[in-house]
Amino acid sequence: MAISVGDRLPETTLLRFGENGPEEVPLAPVLSGRKVVMFGLPGAFTRTCDATHLPSFMRTRPTFAEKGVDEVICIAVNDPFVMAAWGDTSGAHEAGITMLGDPSAEFTKAIGLDFSVPAIGLLDRCQRFALMAEDGVVTVLNLEEEGGACKLTVGEELLEKI
Repeated sequence: MAISVGDRLPETTLLRFGENGPEEVPLAPVLSGRKVVMFGLPGAFTRTCDATHLPSFMRTRPTFAEKGVDEVICIAVNDPFVMAAWGDTSGAHEAGITMLGDPSAEFTKAIGLDFSVPAIGLLDRCQRFALMAEDGVVTVLNLEEEGGACKLTVGEELLEKI
């Protein structure tokens, strides 16, 4: 079952590329006592993710900060090397977006938003979502209703709801 408003985000571990290579990022401490925006997408460098979804949060990051959001996190079912490269080439790191990989889709499956399209090489990927969590509890959640679309989960749409 997919995650809903009022649910607590799972205590899983994601990965980032740090100064000394891949680092585990336990999610619970990242969320504890904080207001965090998270958005998930099918994959780094994929067309809509790269051209629309990620840039929408890069544009809106300053406004999220004005609304008291402590951190904006992008999650994809990719390894930390790919997420770091995407963060660098897209300008997401410079814009203040935290890029975290969910390489085994542990988080994605735990929130019930995994999908696969083997014909195009997408296995156990993350459905497009955007949420805000306060102290680890989902307070706002936007899910795409149409496969391949990126309308309801862009940064501007989430901002309207918080």
